[in-house]
Amino acid sequence: MTSMSSSTRPLLNRRLAEFGTTIFAEMSALAVTTGAINLGQGFPDTDGPEEVREAAVRALRDGRGNQYPPGPGVPELRAAVTEHQFRRYGLSYDPDTEVLVTAGATEAIAAALLGLLEPGDEVVALEPYYDSYAACIAMAGGTRVPVTLRPHEGAFRLDLDELRDAVTDRTRLLLLNTPHNPTGTVLTREELAAIAELAVERDLLVVTDEVYEHLVFDGAEHIPLATFPGMRERTVSISSAGKTFSFTGWKVGWVTAAPALLTAVRTAKQYLTYVASGPFQYAVAEALALPESYFTAYRADMEAKRDLLVGGLAEAGFGVHRPTGTYFVTTDIRPLGERDGIAFCRSLPERAGVVAVPNAVFYDHREAGAPFVRFAFCKRTPVLEEAVRRLKTLAG
Repeated sequence: MTSMSSSTRPLLNRRLAEFGTTIFAEMSALAVTTGAINLGQGFPDTDGPEEVREAAVRALRDGRGNQYPPGPGVPELRAAVTEHQFRRYGLSYDPDTEVLVTAGATEAIAAALLGLLEPGDEVVALEPYYDSYAACIAMAGGTRVPVTLRPHEGAFRLDLDELRDAVTDRTRLLLLNTPHNPTGTVLTREELAAIAELAVERDLLVVTDEVYEHLVFDGAEHIPLATFPGMRERTVSISSAGKTFSFTGWKVGWVTAAPALLTAVRTAKQYLTYVASGPFQYAVAEALALPESYFTAYRADMEAKRDLLVGGLAEAGFGVHRPTGTYFVTTDIRPLGERDGIAFCRSLPERAGVVAVPNAVFYDHREAGAPFVRFAFCKRTPVLEEAVRRLKTLAG
C-alpha cells in the first residue's frame, strides 16, 4: 500500500494554495471560544419578516419545492425577480431566458466566473473585495487585477484613471460590487457612467454584485450598471434575498442577464449545486412583492444602527469611515496607536470582548488594508449598545 506522504505533490489544487480557512470562520470561532460579541461576520441576529418565514412553512407543507425545483429556479421567483427589476430600475427581463436562481450570490459569482473565463483571462476587481471573488477567479484559471479604493474625505473612492489603466488586451471582465463590502461605498452615477463607457469602449463583460441594493443611506441611490447605455447586453447582474430579508441561511440568489450570457452562467451553475433551496424560493418570491413600506422601514432601522455603532466607534478612538451602503463600517485603528489590523482583531476579543474582521484579508496589496478593520451593525440594538460600551474601554 502506497503512503500518501510519499508523494511530493501537495494535496490542495495549486490554484487554491493561497486560500486557507476564511477569516469569517476564524473570527466567528474566536467569538465562540471567548464569549465575545461577534460584529465580524455579516449575518443578522434576528430573522426577517414573519410573513416570509410563514410562506416558507406553507410551501413545505404544500409540497412545493420539497423535490428538485426547475434548474433555472421556480417560475414564481423568476417572475418576482423580473417584476422587481422593472419596478425599481426600469429593467425588462424575460423570466424564462434571462433569470437564473442560484444558491445565494456566492454561487452566482462562482458560476459567472467559471462560465465566462478562460485560463489566463484577466479580471479587474475593486479591492478590498469579498474573499470569494479571489478564490473564484483562481478556480476559473483567471488572473485578478485589483484596483484599490482609497480613503478620501471620509469615504473610500474609486480612481477612474487607475481603473482605465488596469485594463489590458487580456482583460475579459470587470467584477464590481456596489454598494461595496467592506468599505460601505456606493458608486455614484458619474462613476458608473465612466465604467460603462470603458466597458463598451474595450468590449468588456461586467459582473455586478448588488446584494446590498436595498441598503443605501444618506440620500445615496443604488443604480444598476445594466441601466447604462450599451450595458444590458454585457452585464451579469447578481443579487440575493439574504441581505435584504435577513434570511441568510436560505441561500437564495439570482442572476439577470441577456440570454447568451445567462446560458454561459447556467451551464457552469448546473454542475455546482444543480438546484437548491426549493421551498425558500417560493417564500422569496412573496418577499420581493412586499410593499415599499417594508424596504423603507428596513433601511431606516439599519441606518439607525449604523449611526449607533459609528458614534460609539468614534468615541472609542477609531477613525471612522461612515458608510453610505451595506451593513458594515470600516474603521482606521491608527488613531488608537495600532497599525496591524490582523493582530488587532485577534487580540480584540480578549481586550474588549468584541470580534471584528481585518480588512487586509480583502486586499492583494495587504499594506494598503493593514490599518483598517470592519464591524457589522446588522445586530439587535441592545447588542450594539453593549458592544459600544465594551469598545469604549479602548479609549481608557
